Parts: sequence; C-alpha cells; structure tokens
Amino acid sequence: MTLRPALWFRAVLAGTAIFTAAASAQQALRPPSTPLVTHNPYFSIWSDADTLTSADTVHWTGHANALTSLLRIDDKLYRVMGRGPGEPLQQTARQVTALHTRYQFTGAGVAVTLTFFTPAFTDDLDLLSRPVTYLTWNVAATDGAAHKVEVLLDASPDLATSYPGQPVTANRARTQQTELVSVGSRDQSVLNRSGDDLRIDWGYFRIVVPRDEAATLATGRRLLRSFATGALPQEDDLSVPTGLEHDSDHIAVALDLGSVSQTAVSRHVLLTYNEDFAVQVFRQNLRPYWQRNGMTVGEMLDHAAADYATLEQRGVAFDATFQRNMTDAGGEQYAWLCTLAYRQAIAAHSLVAGPDGEPLTFEKENFSNGDMATVDLIYPAAPIWLLFNPKLLHAEVLPVLRYAAMTNRWHFPFAPHDLGRFPLANGQEYGGGEKTEENQMPVEESGNMLIVVDALARAEHDTTLAAQFWPQLSQWAEYLRTHGLDPENQLTTDDFAGHVAHNSNLSIKGIEGVAAYANLAKLLHHDAEAKRYGTEAHRMAGEWMKLAREGDHYKLAFNSEGTWSQKYNLVWDKLLHYDLFPASVAKDELAFYKGKINRYGLPLDSRRDYTKLDWELWTATLADDDATFHSIMDPIYTWINEGPTRVPLTDWYDTKTGKQSGFQARSVVGGVFIKALSKTKLP
Repeated sequence: MTLRPALWFRAVLAGTAIFTAAASAQQALRPPSTPLVTHNPYFSIWSDADTLTSADTVHWTGHANALTSLLRIDDKLYRVMGRGPGEPLQQTARQVTALHTRYQFTGAGVAVTLTFFTPAFTDDLDLLSRPVTYLTWNVAATDGAAHKVEVLLDASPDLATSYPGQPVTANRARTQQTELVSVGSRDQSVLNRSGDDLRIDWGYFRIVVPRDEAATLATGRRLLRSFATGALPQEDDLSVPTGLEHDSDHIAVALDLGSVSQTAVSRHVLLTYNEDFAVQVFRQNLRPYWQRNGMTVGEMLDHAAADYATLEQRGVAFDATFQRNMTDAGGEQYAWLCTLAYRQAIAAHSLVAGPDGEPLTFEKENFSNGDMATVDLIYPAAPIWLLFNPKLLHAEVLPVLRYAAMTNRWHFPFAPHDLGRFPLANGQEYGGGEKTEENQMPVEESGNMLIVVDALARAEHDTTLAAQFWPQLSQWAEYLRTHGLDPENQLTTDDFAGHVAHNSNLSIKGIEGVAAYANLAKLLHHDAEAKRYGTEAHRMAGEWMKLAREGDHYKLAFNSEGTWSQKYNLVWDKLLHYDLFPASVAKDELAFYKGKINRYGLPLDSRRDYTKLDWELWTATLADDDATFHSIMDPIYTWINEGPTRVPLTDWYDTKTGKQSGFQARSVVGGVFIKALSKTKLP
C-alpha cells in the first residue's frame, strides 16, 4: 500500500475550498461543544470553547484530553490548538459538518486550516469501527511572500488515563507505511472497572505519521517547551515513569512544511486509540469489530494511511449529501441540529465483534448512570440507525434479546432495562436487577423492544430476529395487553421525573407495543395472533381516548386533572402505520402545545420547565405542516446557539434558562433523525 500524495492533496484542497465557501454561512452558528475526535465512549475528544486556542481540548466528560498544536512561522512561535506557549493565531472561522470539523486561522502572513475528519460511514462497519481520525494542517501564504513553516502536535498522557497521576509509558514504533508514537498506562489493567464518569486506562493513544511526511517524533517531558525553544529532542526520556510530573510522558510529532508560498502546503497525521478489548459481555471480553478476523494494529494503521485520500473525497461528498437531505427533511435549522447530533450519537456506542464475529453495538448511558445496552436509550436513538443502516440497530437489539432468553438469568415477564454498567455487560444492574421487580420499567421496556423489533423487521425486510426470539416477544406482548392500557405506579424512560401512575404517554407506548406484536405476527404468518392482538390494540386505543381526554387536550395521567404532557410516543403510530389513534389526537395536542412553548423549547410536561431534546423532535414530527413543526424546532435552534452550558449536546435542559438539567453526549440525540426518517417509507 502506498499513499498517493497528489490524490490526497487534491482531496484536501477540495475540502478547503468547500470550507471557504461555506464558512460564512456558519458564522452565526455556535455549537455548545465542538466534536474533534469521535469514535466511542472512551475515545471522544471535544472543544468546549468558541476558539480552539482559548481552552484545552477535553473528553466528553469534561476531563482533560489535551491536544496542543503549535506553528513556527519564520522562527516565531504561534498556537492554533490548546493552551501553551506561543501567540495564538486569530481564529477567523469554524465549520462543523457531519464528518468534518474545520478551523481557519490567519496571521504572520499565512492562512491555516486545521481539519479533523472522522470517517463515520455507517454503511461500512469495518471502517466505522476503525478508531482513526485524520488531522490535517493546510497552510498558504497570504502576503505574496514565502514563509518557513513547521507544525507541532503534542498529546497529553491524559488521553490514555482515567485520573490524574496514573503512571504511563511512552514509546515509538513503525509499521510498513507509518511511523508512530504511543502513550498508555503503565499497569494496563484491561476492563478493570465499570462506571459513568470514567476514562479508559488500558490500551494506547497514538499519533501516526505516513512515512512520506517529513516528520520528527518524540516522547518524554516538556516537549512543548523543547519545540518552543528550538526542536523536539532526538532522544527519548528513559527515566522511570512516576506519573507525578505534569509534563511527563507526552508524545509529539513535528512536521516540516518547508517554504510556504501562495500555493498551499498540507500535512496530516492519524489519531488513534487501540485497546485490544473494548467490552465484556457475560464474562467474555470482546474486541473491536475491525479486529474480528485477526487484523493487527499495524495492518489497520497501514490501511488507514493508504485510505486517506479516497476517504476524504468520500467524506466531502457525504457531508454535502447529508446537508442537502437533512435540509430537505426539515429545513436549515433542523439540518444544523442533525449535524451536531450525528457524530455524537455514533460515538456514544462501541461496535464490537461477538463470539462468532457478528457485529454487536453497545451504547453507554453517558452521565445518566453509565449503564450499557439500555433499552430506553436504544428506543430513542433508533431513528439514526433506521435511517442510515438498520444493521446497526439489529446489532444493538440482539444482545438484549439474547439476555432475555436466558431463563436462568432473566425470569420476569417483561423486557430488561440494561445489560450492566459500561463496559461490563454481565447482567442488569438498574433497579431490582435480576432479583426483584422493584424500580423496573415493565411497560416502558417491553413496549420499546416490541416497537423497535417491528421497525427493524420492516427496515431490514427480514423477520429472522423476531422469529428467533418469538417466545420473548410473545410474553412481552401479553404483559402489555394486560398491563399496558392503564400502567401502575412505575418508572418510564423519563425516570428523572419520578414514578407516575396511569401515565397516558406510557400507555400509548404499551398500546403501540401490542400493535407492533400484531404486525410481527402477521409478517410471520401467525394469523390468529395477528388478528387477536391487532383487535386488542385498537380496543385499547379507544379506551385511552376516553381516559386521557380533558377539554382541548389529553392529560399527563388519567387521574390528574389540569395536566398535560408531550405525547411523543404517538410518532410510531404515524411512522409504522398502526392507525390506532385518529389524526385529531395529534392535531389537538399540537394546537395545545403552541401555548406552552418557551424561548428555548417545549417543556416535557406540566410539572417542570425542563424538556428532553429527543422527545421534542418526536413531538414536532407529529405535525403534518411545516409551520407547526418549526414552532417547536425553531426554539431548539435558538437554544443550541445561545444556551449557556458548553458541553456536547445535552438532551435534558431548561426551556426558559437554557441551562443543562443533566445528561450530555448521549446516544439519544440520534432520535432527532426521526423527522428525516418520517420522509422515508417504512413498509
């Protein structure tokens, strides 16, 4: 494999030209946090600042994951990323697309474009699971003169540790096509613990340079200072690592761009994290999907280096198509929300190879307790997979169904909540776990699973999954037939709001779950069951309308007068054509909501001013006209660009102040793609 410099350079120039043309259109847009490197819950780096030089880059949790980039221009030091030595170049533009984040800087007679590119193509699982982001510097003179330019990238050991002070080791190596520097924890305790506010501390973060780039690689202490005062050291630091020194065991790469004139010069590196084992499922450690056939890290990096040019061209085309399709679906403001949601939703998942090499996908409940394979996160995030590649939803649902079929483990008549706490999927830990029904979500999770499996059967044109786990689906459908219409005092996915008895929106989900089972029975030619459960679902829907009606709208709970709530679960009645509820139900609700919308969105219900981002979009998608959709969407757009909390998209925020109520960087933002999904035709 050899890299063709002319091809990748043309790809970079194409991307830069698009950036220059589009940057002015994004000047008024301000992401709450900017995605830089986005692969999985452990390898996820962001900038929470408006300018890339005003703060260090961070992990999605907000903890340090510092990448720093310096430029030496005509022997004077400048900075384009992170805090550190050097005068910051003026940032003149920032552009975020589905797959790229680009920054433009000017000063010292040059223009610099810094581009992060994560090739998150959902139609290629090998590529999607490949943990490589490309970082490119494109430099051109702006004053007609020639300038001597060098660039530096420095990486902190924080990128490979979970907490400050963990001892690390650093080294350099080479593959057939690349040279690289690595940093990792000294102890390498693989899959050593589970939890929420954690980073990875096994495996290695690497900066990888194609062999044909003029580069100097270094490991050791105070590399930023060394470059600032002359050059990176030629020798590695061989002292015993303690983890106590702030500047110990960094890794860095310096690239010599030579004399730069008006003709742009580009250099790039690969940023990667390799952990060998990604998750544990029922005591078996599983590898990332790209390793399922024994590919080595070196082979993967050589492929990634060789693929750069073609992937960049493909990425530019994907961004343009994505922008056009999302704009067609819901307008430019909706497209901006989808742009911010795309990489975040994907990076909240880990794609691994199962025991037989099959793809399995596990989401992490980021900042909502750290559970994995959580059914009431699979449900709201499902639209992104249904829209872009249903195979990934199949890979997410399959482990849950396998767990539910373990009769020696899961012995309840309803669906489980989760498989454990990330990255250890060894059995449900939420609520009563496998022991009791206390604080479970019986109607919630059973409805979720039935609806998702039905949507998946339609999207894949395949009922194999439903047929394989028909006993479990049948048990859950019967539970919903008995308990779904008027749920007891139990939790829903909105568990932060507490228990609600007789919850009308939860009842909708239960009724739709029964209808989903009826449709699956029809697809599998279980005609008697299809007729029985279909009839029952329609009967339950009729009863619901009598129980929930209150004047011009429908109540939060059947026994709660003077209340209201978003009936976001109705969206599946529309998308999956169950036709359980007359169109007037959604129409009346949407008309009622218009008087409840605050500056930054529509509250979840009458109890509080806070809302859920995913559910707002589901509610908005109930609208058949653009004006009603935008009455809910437009305040969300305002919130994105004005909200005071600077973190990766939160899905739980206050509609009056815009402040984060909780949660961030979660997979459920994949739910915003439901509007685009509604434009497709699920059979």
